[in-house]
Amino acid sequence: MPARAEIGSIATTLEELTARIGGLAEAAEAADEEMAVELYGIERSLAGALRRLRKLSDPGRG
Repeated sequence: MPARAEIGSIATTLEELTARIGGLAEAAEAADEEMAVELYGIERSLAGALRRLRKLSDPGRG
């Protein structure tokens, strides 16, 4: 199904973005705690969205 392939591609992109946000959060811990907290919150939200997309792209996994 083409939609599943497209969702899988979006999930891969979101996974990369989530990792980048996580890296920024780690880097911000020492310099700006408030920013780090916000970035970790964003990372958690993106991780939740990623789980949902993975479930849609591969129903056997969920």
